[in-house]
Amino acid sequence: MIGRALLAAALLTVATPAAAQVFVGAAERPQFEIGPLFVRASVTSELDTIVVDITWSVAVPGNRSLAGVEQDILLLWPSAVGGDARLGGPAPELEKLVEERGLDAIDSGRVSYAARNLYAPGTRSWEPIAGGAPFVTFVRSGGMGLTSPASLIRIPWDPRMLNRAFLMRLTFPTKGLLKDKPGTWMERTLWGPRHRLTLSFNEVRHRAIFPLYFEQRDRVVRLSEDPAQLLMDFADSPHLKIDEMVPAAARRQLSETRDQTDTVSLYLDRSEGLTPQVLNVQFGYFTGLQSWGPVLIPLAIFVAGNVGGVLIRNVAERLSKRWAGRLRFWRKAEQPPSRERGVVLDRDTLARISPGVTTHREVLALAGHDVEERQNLAEPNARTLVYRGRRIVPHQKRVAGVLAAVVHWDVEDHEVEIVVDADVVRDVRAHVKRSRLTGAEPA
Repeated sequence: MIGRALLAAALLTVATPAAAQVFVGAAERPQFEIGPLFVRASVTSELDTIVVDITWSVAVPGNRSLAGVEQDILLLWPSAVGGDARLGGPAPELEKLVEERGLDAIDSGRVSYAARNLYAPGTRSWEPIAGGAPFVTFVRSGGMGLTSPASLIRIPWDPRMLNRAFLMRLTFPTKGLLKDKPGTWMERTLWGPRHRLTLSFNEVRHRAIFPLYFEQRDRVVRLSEDPAQLLMDFADSPHLKIDEMVPAAARRQLSETRDQTDTVSLYLDRSEGLTPQVLNVQFGYFTGLQSWGPVLIPLAIFVAGNVGGVLIRNVAERLSKRWAGRLRFWRKAEQPPSRERGVVLDRDTLARISPGVTTHREVLALAGHDVEERQNLAEPNARTLVYRGRRIVPHQKRVAGVLAAVVHWDVEDHEVEIVVDADVVRDVRAHVKRSRLTGAEPA
């Protein structure tokens, strides 16, 4: 039990969506293997919660004994899992297990657990197993920061696992496997947002996993010689665009059981042992208008080019940058008003802040609450209030008639640092940086 707990805690501290997914037995050197195995993620065009089905069976090689085979199996899953309240309450021992290892349990419950006889006449439905399979979802805090959620699912032993006519299945919603791919606004507008979906098996390379995994590796359940696959079902295939599938051995085909659904699959190679095997798909859904993009975009460029739209736009932008903020109405002996941004503290305000007398509350009342605050760990009772502001003063000359043009701008960057110790001002430092601009008015 201690060995199983250590391995579970280690493998579930990963922060990436393609983290460790392995089966772990309750006893050392399990006499059985997992196979066949099908890990299937179902994706809809709404891109809401992804539903995962894990279908498997247990195989005992002919040269091994059946004695002591009956035992619970742990599934280490790399993301948050959603439970079904109708199956019962959570298993407190799982929460205690992870919390004793310094992990923070954030959710727990039970997921759907069912069996199916492939050869029973007159039925093809799954038979639910009462109570389902308990799970706990948790994160690890401290150190290098908060990790993404991971889950530990305990699969209760069922005699039908050893019956080759039966398949077992776990079904649960999960979040964290799907990640948005960064893109420009033009890419999102013309081709729609892109996403990455990752499924993996035996991914245990992360630094938080490997030491404890290496210590408890004799509990990992290996794959049998039966078929094993990672599968992704993408609904609404007429509006689906798959950009990339990794590795190259991944295969895309129409689903045999679902209408308008494409399936991407990858066979797991048993000969790879515990080498990580990962299926990664980059995809996106497009609308009807976006499907016309390859036709509409060249047409729009052609039309704009013929009417001189590009030339007109370039000339307008240059004139706007050159003269924006420069032309004004001339008023004798009067300069245009200055502009201030941020917080600019004048001399009178600074003179009213006295070290050793003025309190923190009085500083805020005088200078305002738009302030940056710094904390020095070496001085826990001291903090520095930083006020920043900019004053822009234009200088103009008369051009013709009632028109005047700004010839340059004087820019003053003000920064005032007020050190407060034990709620009383200890020091005040003011810095002013002056510069002159002759180009466009500074932003």
